[in-house]
Amino acid sequence: MRVFNRRNYYLLRQLVITDFKLRYQGSVLGYLWSLLKPLALFSVLYTVFSQVLRFGDAIPFYPAYLLLGIVFFTFFAEATNNGLRAIVDRGDLIGKISMPKYIVVVSTVFSSLINLIINLGVVMVFILATNAVIRPAALLVIPVLAVEVLVFSLAIVFLLSALYVHYRDIAYIWEVVVQMMFYATPIIYPLILVPEAVRPFLLLSPLAQIIQDARDVLVTPQTTTLSSIISLEAMLIPFVFIAGLGVVAVWYFRRKAPYFAEEM
Repeated sequence: MRVFNRRNYYLLRQLVITDFKLRYQGSVLGYLWSLLKPLALFSVLYTVFSQVLRFGDAIPFYPAYLLLGIVFFTFFAEATNNGLRAIVDRGDLIGKISMPKYIVVVSTVFSSLINLIINLGVVMVFILATNAVIRPAALLVIPVLAVEVLVFSLAIVFLLSALYVHYRDIAYIWEVVVQMMFYATPIIYPLILVPEAVRPFLLLSPLAQIIQDARDVLVTPQTTTLSSIISLEAMLIPFVFIAGLGVVAVWYFRRKAPYFAEEM
């Protein structure tokens, strides 16, 4: 990929701003939709799984626990679902302007990152209002986790956006995969309800590891994390997976990028 110089930085900034503005253009509530979407999902899930099925009885501060998981997963789903279409949606721009193709992909994910930052601010207010146990380590851990989920999302988007140029079915397949990941990740249910032998395998997923670590420092130290049930060496597996996926995704994207304009 081309060196990230001042011109590329300016292009990236303008694309992020434009994408974020266009996303809510014409809507009455505008940017408030970035807050209302996860809150609406939270309201439904909390009513069903806490008040009806009583999942929350096993977890201290379950409302904060649930909302934090939803916010992180919403970012991942939004970034990847929008990002995989980035090259095709910006095909006219790519054909007219000489620019690194990766900037188009990065700008889409960074636009979703703005929503994540806004939503995390709302979650922090919610957590403080519920008197959850916020550990001092949160100041260091949460930025690291935000970077981790950002890199994970970028790796997936680089791979999927290059594939989507040739195979439009990728978008439909990925929507199904995201739905499966939502229920395979302990967002709604506590890990205590999962068979003990299965828990380590669930937590090896980068998303599960990120969400549980965030809950551990922001909601309750009783949260089951990867470090609490597995060896120290195995804790590196999600990071190794993200790094490996990133290398493969960037290689494939670079290989296909010169032909995007011709093949769309």
